[in-house]
Order: sequence, then structure tokens, then C-alpha cells
Amino acid sequence: MCGIVGYIGTQNAVPYLIEGLSKLEYRGYDSAGIAVNVDNQLQIFKAKGRLKNLESIVDLNLPSVVGIGHTRWATHGAPSDLNAHPHSNQNQTIAVIHNGIIENYMEIKEWLIQDKNVVFKSETDSEVIAHLIDYYYEGDLLDAVYKAVDRMQGAYAIGVISKDEPNRLVAVRKDSPLIVGLGDNENFIASDIPALLKYTRKMLLIENDEFVDLTKDGVTIYNSLKQVVKRDIFEVTWDIDSAEKEGFEHFTLKEIFEQPKGVRETLMRRLNSQNEIVLEGVTLTADILKDINKVYIVACGTAYHAGLVGRRAIEMFAKIPVECDVASEFRYRDPFVDEKTLFIAVSQSGETLDTLQSLREAKRKGARILSIVNVVGSSVARESDDLLYTWAGPEIGVASTKAYTTQLIAFYLLALYMGKLNGRLEEHKYFEMIEALKLMPEKITEVLDQSKEIQKLAAAQFNNEKVFFMGRGVDCDIAYEGSLKLKEISYINSFAIAAGELKHGTIALIEDNTFVVAMATQDKLYEKMLSNIKEVKARGAYVFAIAKEGNDQLTKTADEVFFIPTTLDALTPILSVIPTQLLAYYVSALRGNDVDKPRNLAKSVTVE
Repeated sequence: MCGIVGYIGTQNAVPYLIEGLSKLEYRGYDSAGIAVNVDNQLQIFKAKGRLKNLESIVDLNLPSVVGIGHTRWATHGAPSDLNAHPHSNQNQTIAVIHNGIIENYMEIKEWLIQDKNVVFKSETDSEVIAHLIDYYYEGDLLDAVYKAVDRMQGAYAIGVISKDEPNRLVAVRKDSPLIVGLGDNENFIASDIPALLKYTRKMLLIENDEFVDLTKDGVTIYNSLKQVVKRDIFEVTWDIDSAEKEGFEHFTLKEIFEQPKGVRETLMRRLNSQNEIVLEGVTLTADILKDINKVYIVACGTAYHAGLVGRRAIEMFAKIPVECDVASEFRYRDPFVDEKTLFIAVSQSGETLDTLQSLREAKRKGARILSIVNVVGSSVARESDDLLYTWAGPEIGVASTKAYTTQLIAFYLLALYMGKLNGRLEEHKYFEMIEALKLMPEKITEVLDQSKEIQKLAAAQFNNEKVFFMGRGVDCDIAYEGSLKLKEISYINSFAIAAGELKHGTIALIEDNTFVVAMATQDKLYEKMLSNIKEVKARGAYVFAIAKEGNDQLTKTADEVFFIPTTLDALTPILSVIPTQLLAYYVSALRGNDVDKPRNLAKSVTVE
């Protein structure tokens, strides 16, 4: 889970590499490094920690027209200068950057040490790539990369330069994202679009098992058989300003406040003039749907929590049984999947490797694949039968916020669409839900307008290390997401539970000053939640409740109540999650954390 960037052209490469890495640092910030060819000698600069540490040791005016850069999220080997990328062979004639994981690196490493007397400098799996390419190098860098890749197992996006071929940059992709940027007398590689937007909007999306040979004058893509591949140019239409902070202190806060826009875009693009749902990219028909007897929703982290809400929506409106599973476990339990299964993959980046591998397993067993993703042209998107984009815009903060709410909208649209398609949803209910959904952007804005209330609460509770989320029904799903968000960016060991399970053991943890966030937005479960709140209050908890407007009885029971605008019970997650996001943000900021780049985490998880 790293960020990679490469440049070849007529200009000084170093500023391009540093600028690209600055846009990719959200993908990893344990260390950073660059390698450039200066007078036919490779110079490598690496530094542990944030990109600013690398900038302090690099001369921006080094005369080099080709180079590669890397920002790291550590998997093999602790964060250090030695373990930072780029890695090189012993004579430093070849330099490599790598995003992913080489699963058989120990086997390769032992062979190189024992049979070739190679001396390794780092603890990483990635260093074997440089030595392996060096072993096969006979004057043609692309040929050597082909031969090295043939020995490697795992996931990777790799960039390679050689001192002996100063006008060439070679890259290869397998299960880790890689794009190519096209310029005038210059070309680029990167792991994500924002790294290149300052310089070009013309991109090539590289597919699995493809190799790229770049010079300043052109780009050639080859498949695994070394046949030339033609690829249409992908023109990026969104503006680079959407990936900047625009006056907000952190990307995370900016993205929380962008949720009305993201929800509006995701929803309104799918409604026609008759107020009916039209899902371009989804080709499910009534005949196909009648043969579907089970739905799997598979995702990781926040996307998995969106899937929990999606499960309830599909079962409620389409009346089809749904199972929701974490992608890292799904394919290892031999799930019952066949041609009558609809497999729904959910991923913000569309590159989450656990989700991608689960998708491939389901596809191999005959399932129809429908994906909910935010990144156009991503791996998950390209490998799906049906596709539903969330129009959240670029999400830079590691902790997902606006991607989550747009995933919820996508699930509601899909559930209503399926319910109408199979005839199990009454027409009046269909249109009632659509009308309620159309009000969501305005209602989210109403919630955000009360952010000062959450900020005040955070100021009182940010040092409390005992935090507990609970809810019933769909509120329980939001409790899981609220707790995860707090854990991710504040480092508080919070947890969440179905409130009805309190009496089965968890209530033993409640004591004086335990901070309890109680979700109480479901009308049919309201009285039961009141009882659960009283149970924790009786044992000394400080209770912050989230409820719909009008449920004033809570003010007599909870210590503080945050009211969301009234809406249908099924749609409350879109609104009730917002105060939990704000709470996590303000607590993290008050604790002095780097909110956008929480420790040990990266945005796009491209290892299993």
C-alpha cells in the first residue's frame, strides 16, 4: 500500500517526482524516496517519515530527465531509511519502486544469496525485484523485467530505471493500480490520478499483466506475451481543485462537508424526468433477477459497514436474502456461490485487493458481479458485469466519509431498482422512498450546520479513553461505523455493539464516565433503546444520544441529545452517521493527531 510516481521527459525530473509524491502521501507515509539518473549514474535519496524529510535532503535542481519516486506504507520491514524505496541492485545500476507484495520473496532471496552471492541491504520483499532484474539484465531493460516478473508471485505495480538506459522507464502491473500520464515530450507513471493532474489530463489505464515502455517521445503497452496493446486515452474531467483543501484545516473535514454534493450527484444522475431510477451500467433484467436466489455483499472496513446497511435495504425492498461478509474472510471459507448468486463488491478505490480477489473467486464460480465503486476505470470496475459509480469525487483523507454516504445512496437506489424490477416493492413505496432520498442533501446540510454542537461535545470528551457505541436495527450498523471512525483517527479503543446484547456480558464494562454514543433513530425500536440507555446510565455512563427530531423524551434520559431531521426510518443512516464522523474528526484534532494520515493506515489497501 504505497504511492509510486515516475517521470521521463526533457525537464528536471526531481520537482515532478516530489510534486507527485505530495499528492500520493495519503497512500503511505512511513518513508519516501526518489531515484534519478544524473550523468548516467543513479542517485538515490531516501528518508524515513513524511515527505518533508525527503525534501530536506534532495537538491531540486539535480540535472536529470528521468526518475522514479515512492512513498511507503510498511508491510515487510519496519519504517527506516534502508527499507524505504527505491531499492537498487548491488552496483546501483538499476533502481526499482514497488507497490504491493511479493509473496515468494523469501524463496527468491535465498536463491540470490546462496547461488549468486547477492548482499541485501533491507528487510523488504521489494529489494529482491531489483536484484532479480539485475540478474536477467543483458542490455534490454524491458526484457529483463519480463524475465524477473516470470519468477515473481504476488501483487505489484513496479517502476524501473537503469543507468545504462537513461532514456527509458519501464513499468508493469499486477493487482496493484498503475496509470500512465501523457504529456508533450514527457510521460509519467503513477498509482493514482491526483499525482499527475497538475501536468496532464490524458491518462492510460494499465490492465493486469501489462508492461509499459516509456520514453519522452512515446508509450508502448505490451501484454504478457510481449504483444503490443492498443489503449484508448482516458480524459480526466474533474478539477484538481477538488483534491485540495479549499480553506479547510484537513481534507477529512472538507470531505465531511462535501457530502451534500456527493449525495446529490450520486442520486440525481440516476433519476429520470418521471422520477424513476435509471442505472446506466447495470444491465440486470427482470428475467435475470428472477433467477437470483442469493446476494453476497463483500467489502472491507467502512465499505463493509455500508454493505450492512445495503443488506437491510435489499432485503426490505427486493425481498432477496442477502449475506454481508468481510472480503478478507470471504474466499477462505469456500462460500456457496454459483450462477444464481449476485455478488456485490464495494470499494472506494476499486483497488482493494481483498475485495478484488473475492470478486474473482465469485466470478470463477459463476456469480454475476455488480460493483459499487468511486474511481472510474479502477480494477474492480473493469472486472464487473454491472457497475454503479458513487460520484463522491476524490477522497484524500484516509478515513472514509463522503465515500460511505454515497455508497449508502447507491445501495438504496439499487435496492429500490431491484424491488421494482422483481415486482416485490409496491409502487407507492417506491416513489415515497425516492422523494425522501431527494431531500437528503438538504437534510445533511442541516446536520452539518449543527457541527459546533459536536465540536463542543468533543472538547469535553476528547481525553476519555472509554467510548462505547450502541444501537438497534440499522442503528447498530451506524454504531459500527461510528466506532471505527473514532478508532481510525483518534486512536481511542472504542467499540460498538447491538444494544440488546448489553445484558449478555458487555454491560460489565460500563462504569463511571464511560462515554456512550447511543443511536436511537428507529421508531419501532425507540422504547427499547430508551431502556438500554437507562441501563448504562444507572451504571455511571455519560450518554450522548442521536435521535430524530421530535423524540424529546430522550432529553430526560440522555446527558446530551443530537437531533437529526425527520425522515423515513430506513434512510436515517445517511443522516445519523454525520454526527459520528464529526465527533471522530474533532476528537482527533483536539488530541493533536494527523487527522488525514492516521498512523499505520493507508488509503488504498493493495495487499491482503
